[in-house]
Amino acid sequence: MPSFDAVSEVDLHELNNAVDQANRELSTRFDFRGVDANFKRNEAEVELTAEADIQLEQLLDILRSKLVSRGIDVRVIDVQDSRHRGKLLHQTVLIRQGVEADLARKIVKLIKDKKMKVQAAIQGEKVRVTGKKRDDLQQVMAMLKDSDIEQPLQFNNFRD
Repeated sequence: MPSFDAVSEVDLHELNNAVDQANRELSTRFDFRGVDANFKRNEAEVELTAEADIQLEQLLDILRSKLVSRGIDVRVIDVQDSRHRGKLLHQTVLIRQGVEADLARKIVKLIKDKKMKVQAAIQGEKVRVTGKKRDDLQQVMAMLKDSDIEQPLQFNNFRD
């Protein structure tokens, strides 16, 4: 029976490259000359450091543009509030991976509301969709791509 998994994953190598490119751009920008500002990546988060609020906003714009240029959807980032630590401001940007339980339930409900001839089941941080025909699965993929889900989805593990 054909099936596929709907997942939300970020290529961490590309994320690393985007952060490196953002740091390189930061070192060449005139408006950041002599300013203590940088990007640091820890696992699934990026730490932005700057001296003022406006600089944090500019850092966030730089990071977004580098993520897009590396092929990472900006809907995966979750921007936290900024906080003071000494004379510097710090802001954490979380990288969301995996399909959370609420989003998984929303995906399953979306599939069931369309009354397609497939079954959807939540399995950890992914949603497995099975059906009798490949065409039905491809319709589900198209429907999920067109829906207004707040997190980008990838479809993998397609079995025939």
